[in-house]
This record gives sequence, C-alpha cells and structure tokens, in this order.
Amino acid sequence: MWLFCHSPQQSHFPLRKQRRLHSHTRHPTSVTLRPSSTTTTNTNHLIQSLCNKGNIKQAIQALTLEPNPTQRTYELLILSCAVANSLSDAVTVHRNLISDGFDEDPFLGTKLIDMYSELGAIEYARKVFDEMSNRTIYVYNAFFQALTRASYGLDVFGLFDCMNRSGIKPDRFTYTYALKACVVSDVSDASISLLPKGKEIHAHVLRHGFDVNVHIMTTLVDMYARFGCVSQAGHVFNQMVVKNVVSWSAMIACYARNGKPVDALRLFGEMMVGVDDLMPNSVTMVSVLQACGALAGLEQGKVLHAYILRRGLDSVLPVLASLITMYARCGELEVGRRVFDQMVKRDVVSWNAMISSYGMHGFGQKAIQVYDQMVASKIVPSPITFVSLLGACSHAGLVDEGKNLFESITRDHNMRLTVEHYACMVDLLGRANRLDEAAKIIQDMRIEPGPKVWGALLGSCRIHCNVELAERASKRLFELEPTNAGNYVLLAEIYAEARLWDEVLKVKQLLQTQGLLKKPGCSWIEVRKKIYSFESVDEFNPHVEQLHAFLLKLSTEMKEYGYQPKTKVVLYDVDEAEKERILLGHSEKLAVAFGLITSSKGQTIRITKNLRLCEDCHSVTKFVSKFADREILVRDVNRIHHFKDGVCSCGDYW
Repeated sequence: MWLFCHSPQQSHFPLRKQRRLHSHTRHPTSVTLRPSSTTTTNTNHLIQSLCNKGNIKQAIQALTLEPNPTQRTYELLILSCAVANSLSDAVTVHRNLISDGFDEDPFLGTKLIDMYSELGAIEYARKVFDEMSNRTIYVYNAFFQALTRASYGLDVFGLFDCMNRSGIKPDRFTYTYALKACVVSDVSDASISLLPKGKEIHAHVLRHGFDVNVHIMTTLVDMYARFGCVSQAGHVFNQMVVKNVVSWSAMIACYARNGKPVDALRLFGEMMVGVDDLMPNSVTMVSVLQACGALAGLEQGKVLHAYILRRGLDSVLPVLASLITMYARCGELEVGRRVFDQMVKRDVVSWNAMISSYGMHGFGQKAIQVYDQMVASKIVPSPITFVSLLGACSHAGLVDEGKNLFESITRDHNMRLTVEHYACMVDLLGRANRLDEAAKIIQDMRIEPGPKVWGALLGSCRIHCNVELAERASKRLFELEPTNAGNYVLLAEIYAEARLWDEVLKVKQLLQTQGLLKKPGCSWIEVRKKIYSFESVDEFNPHVEQLHAFLLKLSTEMKEYGYQPKTKVVLYDVDEAEKERILLGHSEKLAVAFGLITSSKGQTIRITKNLRLCEDCHSVTKFVSKFADREILVRDVNRIHHFKDGVCSCGDYW
C-alpha cells in the first residue's frame, strides 16, 4: 500500500529548460475560462487545431516552436494523448509541460492524472500527484478515480484519511470514489472484507449531511449490493429523499445479483407504475432480464422484449446479450440464437452470451463452433469467453477439447490463467471421474486455488463419492469459507452416500455449533405470467397438501413401471418409508406437480431450482415427462435439463 502523507518530491521527468508559471494559468474551479487572444499566438492555434484533428505527433512537433504555450494548449495535448492511447506521447507532453512551468497547475494536474489513468499507467499518475504541492480537492478526486479504476482501492483509504487530516473537506465525488474503492480493491486474503470500511464511510456521509445527495446514496446501494448486504441496500434505498433512474436500477440489480429475482421484478413493477416521468434505461433492462432468466419467466421475458423494441433499446449491445441469455435460461435457445443472428454489430459480450447459452444446454460442440466463428470474425476473446467454453465442455463431457482450450489461453492468446479458469478445468476433469488429474491441476497451480477451485473438486467428489479426496477439499474450504454452509452439506451428502452415518452426524453438529443453516431448496415456476415459488418441506404453502397427495399417487403409479426412489440422497438415518416421504417434499417435485395441475395439457413446464437437481427428482421428472406426455425444462445451478418422452437432454451427466 502506498503512503501519501509526505512532501512533494523532485520531478522524475527530465526538463528542457525551466520557465516561470504563466500568469494566465486558470484555477480548476474556473474550467470555462480561456486564454485571451492577446496571449495566444498563431502557433498555439496551430497546436490546438492539430489536436482537434487527432494529429498528436504533429502537434507535439509544433510545440517545440511555441515559446509561450497556453494552458488550453496543454489541455488539448493531454486529451489527445489519451484519445490516441499513446503513453510515449503522453510522457513527452508531460515533460514539456514541466519545463514550461505548468507542473504546479492544479487543473492540468488533474488532466494529467486522468490521462495516465485512461492509459493504464497508474504509476505515472501517482508521480503527478506526489509532485504537486498545490493539492485542491479536484486533484485528490482525480487520483481517487485513477486508483479505483486501476483496482487499487485499498490505497484510497490512506489518502482519504490524510486528506481529512490536512483540512480539505470531501465533496460528493470524494465519497463516491471512496465507496467504490471498497468493492474494487484487489484483496488477496479472502478472509478480509472491506465492508466495515464501507460502513465507516457511510457513517461519515451521514455525519456530514451528504445523505441527501442522490449520487452518493446510489453508490451506497451499489456498495452494499456487491457485498451481498441486500437488507442494508434496501434500507438505504428506502431512506432516499430523491431517487433517479440510476437509483432504481441499482436496487433492481441488487436483487437480481443476489438471488432475489422475484423482488427485482416486483421493484421494477413499482418503478413502472408508481414513478411518473421515470423511464427505465438499458442498465435497468439488463437487470430485469437477468431476473426473468433466473426464474425461467418466459412470458414476462417476452413482454420485456416487446418493451425493449418499443423503446428502441434493441440496438444496445448489453441489452441484446441479456436477451440472448434470458431466452436460453428459459429454455428457448433457438429464439436466443435468432436474436444473436439478427444483430447488426456484435461485441465479445454478445459472443460470450451465445457460447454460454449453448453450454448451459449441454451443447458443447456448438459452443466451440460459435467460438471458432468469433475468432474468425477477428473478435478478441476475453477471460470470460474461456470460462464459458470450459463450462460448456464440462457439461458435455468434452475432456480433450476442454484441455486444448485451457492450454490455448496462454499459448495462443497470451492471457493469464485466472482462478475461474482453473475451477472450470477441475470441474471438467472431476465430472469425468478423472479426479487424480483434477487434484494434479490444483497442485500445479501458480496462484492460490481459493474457494472456487476447491469447491469444484468437492462437487466432483460428491458426484463420484470419493470420500478421501472430499475430506481433503473440505478441510481447505472450511479454512477459506468457514461460514459457507454449502460446503458442510456437500461433505455430509458424500458421507451419507458412503453410509458413514457417524461422520454425517459430526458434520451436522459442526453446522449447529457454528450457527450455520443449510440453504433450503427452492424452485420457481411461471403459470399464466405469475411466478410461484416452492420450498422443500414447505408446510405453509397453501397448495402443499394437494400437491403431496398428487405426488404420493404419482409415485405409487410410477413404481408399477419400474421407478425406484433414490433414498441415498436423504441425509437422515431413518427407515426407507420416511426417506421416501422426505423425497416427496423436494421443491422441484412440488413445482412439477403444480405445473401439471395448473397448466394446460401439452404446455411446456419450466422450472428453476436454486440448488443442484437431486438424482431422485431427476428420475421422477423423466418418468413424468413420459407418462404425462409433457416437455419439462428444469434449470438448476449447473445447467438446463430438457425432459421429453422419459429422456433428459443431459444424458444423466450433470
């Protein structure tokens, strides 16, 4: 972490010759002022004209002929360097600026910091800041922005405290950047959270009366949302005196990103009905489409698509990418493909959406074909491209193809492997029961594996009931994520399948000791544009008695055709009859039963599950699709299962 409370140092940039600070230098608070015609020479006009035309090289050459360049001239030179994305030209302009005596100009100082930030040269921006003695709030804010943009959020806090001690009062921009720093900081230790720092800044905002500022409060909503603090974000949102479209969008996104899609759609409805003259923008629609996709709410998604067309938002690339993903998550892969094919322009996010869509449906080869078309179209893949590709290979069991793509990340694209890439590779090998290779991948990693990698290994151990390796993975996960109940549950499931009931009891006791609760299974189904939710063993749902009776009768009939309940998934050492009763209460079975009772004959049933589909529910849904003659789509956390005529599209590989 950098230390900022120090005296300005000597310039690191060599000088042509020292000149006095020009009398026409303007103060950063007076950014609209321009040098008078009496002080501006023809050469200054020439330099400015060249800058406006994008001829930065010629402008720098002309600078050597101008004895008295103006502040406006240097402003345009700095902006031109950023536009040209030329660090070498930026350093040359900076060197000349110093020799012409503008190195203590606060306005140009902020422009230099902005320029170096846009060029990704944070060290140069730091030098500009360090060497300025005349630091107004504008200079601090410029450097705050540069640090957050470069993900050096941790360094903002020391500077923030130093600025306060120096007597400079923060403004709305200062607080905004400080809050953003809480979520962009690259913290290597997973146990360290900057949420307390965010709460500290929140208190600072309240003490200094900035809680009426819509920009700061919206940033607070986003900050809490990114830490998963949904209730705190909602409290800030509800207390806001003034809300704009960005505020509403931030809260909708909070719900959509944190597993509360129903609340996201509810809030969007309130925004549309209850707020006059407030039109959703493209950012709003991206989050709402995400919520629709999470619930497999196809009918509501179609309504949103129509609204997007009416509003002319169908030319916005992030919206179109979200549409592709929404249709794929609702099981309408071909509709998403049509949206993709009709796009006039595609960016890497659009291609990634299509690759991911094929992947979640288990069409690994098609995902690879789209990737090949993307490369042929001269689109440079991103790290997320390979996360989607490796995920697609994992769901389709394409081990060799996945290994080749994994190696190509560094070999062909000169990218650094991320934790997500390693996690996908471990998942790919683990699902294919090549657990030794998966463990070797982790052993050879050049970066810290982290929870995602160990979690992928533990999930694979659950599929293949590898107790020894599961214990190794869970030990690391308990250290890295001591409060993640899901890891304990996975280990308990592995012990249960191995009939190690004493070990199951120990894990359950460990959960209770730490005050952790197993995440309840929850499923959603859309019927006539309304979303219904069901939880496992849900005694308070008004439909539950009717659904249980229906499922009991259905189970009895299916047994006559060969159905055998897979009671090994039950984590209780009870008799078989009780295990079967517990299985009938699983949320996805309740949703399937509700869909059969309430929807029209022949209508496709679409269900979303918040956890992995259990083996018994998978087996039951195959039977139902055959004997009820229904197509059933179930999307769990891994992929989409398309059941038809007693067969699942996953080929029982998930």
